[in-house]
Amino acid sequence: MEELIDLRQAIEQQRYGDAITLLGEMEGMSREDKIEKIDSFLIILLLHLIKQDAEKRTTRSWDASIRESARRISRINKRRKLGGFYLSIDELTEAIEEAFPSALIQAALEAFEGQYLPEQLATKINKSTIQQKALELING
Repeated sequence: MEELIDLRQAIEQQRYGDAITLLGEMEGMSREDKIEKIDSFLIILLLHLIKQDAEKRTTRSWDASIRESARRISRINKRRKLGGFYLSIDELTEAIEEAFPSALIQAALEAFEGQYLPEQLATKINKSTIQQKALELING
């Protein structure tokens, strides 16, 4: 919010260079916020895909969480006014890779009633298949 006040003052005082700089900072902050939200939903999405793959079963709750997480990621990633996306397919693939360890840690606590460590659970899943499925679900 402070940035908006500074932006207004810069424009009112005709300090357009400062205003452009502030706009750039605000744009960067907005993009980072979108990426953080995407990361949070990626962890939830991957968590349930990992549990499905490991336990070779699903629940209605897991299915609903998967659908909702994929829908939210797709929605957050779209740039409404300018068109396009915040994260390209390559960046989204990288984000999935980066979110995977956190999702695996959480899945280890939940899958098989928490009896496996993340490293042990990792041997029971196909990471690349899960990551590909996540990307497909997000891209619809």
